[in-house]
Amino acid sequence: MDFEFSDDQRLLRDGLDRLLKDHYDFDRRKAYVATPEGWSREQWERYAEMGLLALPFAEDDGGLNGGPVDTMLVMEALGGALALEPYFATVVLGGGLVRLGGNAAQRAALVPQIAAGDLLLAFAQAEAQSRYDLADVATTARRDGDGWVLDGAKRAVLHGDTADKLFVTARTAGSRRDRGGIGLFLVDATAAGVSRRGYPTQDGLRAADVTFANVRVDANAVFGDPSDALPLVERVVDAGLAALTAEAVGVMTRAHEITVEYMKVRKQFGVTIGSFQALQHRAVDMLVLVEQARSMAYYATMMSDAADPAERRRAIAAARVQAGKSGRFVGDQTIQLHGGIGMTEECQAGHYYRRLTMLELAFGDTAHHLARLARDGGLAA
Repeated sequence: MDFEFSDDQRLLRDGLDRLLKDHYDFDRRKAYVATPEGWSREQWERYAEMGLLALPFAEDDGGLNGGPVDTMLVMEALGGALALEPYFATVVLGGGLVRLGGNAAQRAALVPQIAAGDLLLAFAQAEAQSRYDLADVATTARRDGDGWVLDGAKRAVLHGDTADKLFVTARTAGSRRDRGGIGLFLVDATAAGVSRRGYPTQDGLRAADVTFANVRVDANAVFGDPSDALPLVERVVDAGLAALTAEAVGVMTRAHEITVEYMKVRKQFGVTIGSFQALQHRAVDMLVLVEQARSMAYYATMMSDAADPAERRRAIAAARVQAGKSGRFVGDQTIQLHGGIGMTEECQAGHYYRRLTMLELAFGDTAHHLARLARDGGLAA
């Protein structure tokens, strides 16, 4: 199996690394967090100029025809920089729903806006009672003439406070946990009846709780089958989980690097702590687990477009389990080897730890994915 990147992919990775190095040091990131939006519009424009926002879309729709490997490289680089911009929410999740669920007219209307950086999307799926179950949807959508009327509430919508439009899952038929009867709707975030309450998450990003009260949308707002959109949602979420695994690898890689750098300068008993063999072993163990997670991130990326949903689901679950285990160990050791300073706001270590913690919880924690993998008969089923 060939794990070599193409010339274009190496250029993409190197160019993004330079961009982030020039414009995304730790002090700048703290300044971005302190802004009302919690991220940098200027940086978002740089992503658009570089073509990152157009990357996964087909050329016919105005994109660059990139694949899952390209998304993996971008997410890993953004993870290493602890980037705050809504790339995952807009391009990976929202863009995935447009790319896979939109008809030709919908793609033609939305993709150029996303690629130019003019349209921000968010995926409003989770509810107070749903936990990690994508089929647990209590928000309703009822027909009203040629359109639909939505009622309900969504929780912890990533970047939902700054999104221009929201992809919303709503039940058009059946009971709350039925797999059938779920529709997907694109709702203007400023539409009558939509209210948002934004707040910071513990890793410095932003989220929002969103309420829909008699929100009317027209027929063009429906993506896919209004009575059977769950397979589309699951496919996009699986691709999103592969992207988050790549981001976690980027976070872990940088956490390991700054820890080793710190061990080379921090002195105890008159010598650097990196000279202690026991701590060297810890650093090596961190590296081993980072590389294990990287291998599974590659596997998840290759399987994210698998035609067989069961095969794709097993691969993604296995990758998430490994990423969760690796992230927990690497995060713990990053803090332990930095000592008390690692818990302060002024030190990068704690920020990487918090991001790893939030990444583990996105769309299911390690225990959830392990149970999911076991129910499916394991990776080699």
